[in-house]
Amino acid sequence: MAIDRRQLIVEAAAKSFSLFGYKATTMDGVAKIANVGKGTIYTFFTNKEELFQEIMNRMIGDVKRLAEKVIDPDRTFFDNLNAALELLLDFREEHELALKLSQEVREIGTPMAVEGLQQLERAVVGYIANLVKISVDKGEIKPCEPELTAFVMLKLYMALTVEWQKIHKPLEKDQVAEKLRFYLEQGLAPA
Repeated sequence: MAIDRRQLIVEAAAKSFSLFGYKATTMDGVAKIANVGKGTIYTFFTNKEELFQEIMNRMIGDVKRLAEKVIDPDRTFFDNLNAALELLLDFREEHELALKLSQEVREIGTPMAVEGLQQLERAVVGYIANLVKISVDKGEIKPCEPELTAFVMLKLYMALTVEWQKIHKPLEKDQVAEKLRFYLEQGLAPA
């Protein structure tokens, strides 16, 4: 059986980025993990940035595939939104690279780590925006700017799940879903 050296390199780089972050990952280190010569890496990738982009593209693809599995056309928009956002949070908590990039951005602010997280966020916002467009067309929600609405939804979800627990008792998943639905569906104005 032939060894797929490109795949081997990508897996080694993902491991290195997850363990050491973007800044501390070197092509030498990736070569050692992959057990290939450094020159072999350059037959597939021009530089570390290109290799990192390959890994980010795969991670974004993974997120989209997972989200598509939880979306059910027979459920309401808000039920689907909550399922997709919950999946995203679980993915981010379980995916070592996303965690390491978040840590690196907080501690160092490495531009490529910042860009990687922004790419992930843009992909998620784009996915939610598509759900918003579909739901507007179905008459489930009022007409709105899909991308801006998706951004606000994502940020509200992250605030309820991540930021809130920094100074308060964490909310359970069903409480987050209830709050998300309250603020986005019912709103604050009296009926």
